Amino acid sequence: MADWVRIASVSSDPDRAEDVQKSARWLVQALRRTGFPRAEVWQTDGLPAVYGCWPSNDPGAPVLLVYSHHDVHAVEPSEWRITEPFSPLLREGRLHGRGASDAKGQVMSHLWALRRHLGQRTAPAVTVKYLIEGEEEIGSVHLADLLSAHAGDLSADVVMVSDSMFWSLDEPTVCAMVRGSVTASLTVRGAERDLHSGAVSGAAGNAAVELCRLVDLLSDDSGRVTLPGFYDAVAEASPQVRAGVATLPFHLTDWQAETGAFDAPGEAGFSVPERLWTRPSVEVARLTAGRTDAPALGLIPADAEADLLFRLVPEQRADQVADQLRAWLIEHERPGFTYDLEVSPTISDPYRTPPGHPALAALTRAVSHAYGTPARHIGNGGAAPAAQLARACDAPVLFFGTGLPGDRWHGPDERVEIRALGLGVAALARFLGELPSAAPPSR
Repeated sequence: MADWVRIASVSSDPDRAEDVQKSARWLVQALRRTGFPRAEVWQTDGLPAVYGCWPSNDPGAPVLLVYSHHDVHAVEPSEWRITEPFSPLLREGRLHGRGASDAKGQVMSHLWALRRHLGQRTAPAVTVKYLIEGEEEIGSVHLADLLSAHAGDLSADVVMVSDSMFWSLDEPTVCAMVRGSVTASLTVRGAERDLHSGAVSGAAGNAAVELCRLVDLLSDDSGRVTLPGFYDAVAEASPQVRAGVATLPFHLTDWQAETGAFDAPGEAGFSVPERLWTRPSVEVARLTAGRTDAPALGLIPADAEADLLFRLVPEQRADQVADQLRAWLIEHERPGFTYDLEVSPTISDPYRTPPGHPALAALTRAVSHAYGTPARHIGNGGAAPAAQLARACDAPVLFFGTGLPGDRWHGPDERVEIRALGLGVAALARFLGELPSAAPPSR
């Protein structure tokens, strides 16, 4: 696995495109060494995905499709302290390096679990398929094309998204819901060019000030998003879900230490876990204005830009939220400025695993067995293309990942707990054995 982490498969950096290709080839070889009779690189108009298929000897066995990604988030090497981003280091039970947890470690846990499951077998108890894409960190821009072009190869009875987290190493949990997302770029312009403040200050519009006004208006004093109609479709968590979340051990100081957050502001009336899993939110991912390559020198910036990120919960729809954002902006525009809103085409809907599906019960039993104590259901605060996969494959989606909140995904000194990988291997191996009776093939 360390050799894979050494490959700098940063999908957002065009200069790393060959590294993403190299990462795909590395994974294909790992699949073949494991025993997959079919393992290949699927090229796209962008960056490559990897496909693997190992049929069961039982023609009536169900089909499991595992989805994850082999590309990694961008790095700023100067911010890394423990090791360089692509020089993996094992220290005190953790492997440090970009992608060690998100998501190369998660993919490897599946391979190791499959090897354990095989034992004396010549083939797995279920037909196992892998789709490991190379563009997740840039919005899965060609995933829809892959799902359409390879619909036959990707048919499945159960899909498992392996890009999520445990709650902790000591509390067994199973993710049963992920939030959706809408990302958008908002640009405000107040002049044809940057202006000298000595000549026009107090009389000319400032794009940065106007953008900050809009950002401030996106949420109210109680932490609620202000888009008209935004909460109309929000499904309130059931009393059972809220009670289950309330029983999870949560200590704010521990959570702050793990995540690096200074505090936990958010929607009033909900606990931090409830906000993470059952409530929608809005964030500003980036805010830019003025000269960044030289001193401002008293200039008033002509334009300013913000990248916005909305997290959605069932039963919200990403396309409706995008329309609500457009309507909200029109309502708040002012004379003297121009506004440009670009919504990313890779928006995603939230998804909840069908609560009574036997495959979810089988996964819950497997995680409980690995931990030695009953597992509870939680959500995932991030987003995944679960709804897209569910529609394309016409199959329920499960979630299983070996990440932890303190793994520093997308940040410096990313790491994975070796013990988490071990728990993942134990749970997944058990799950593969239970799936044939829990998910009879529907095709």
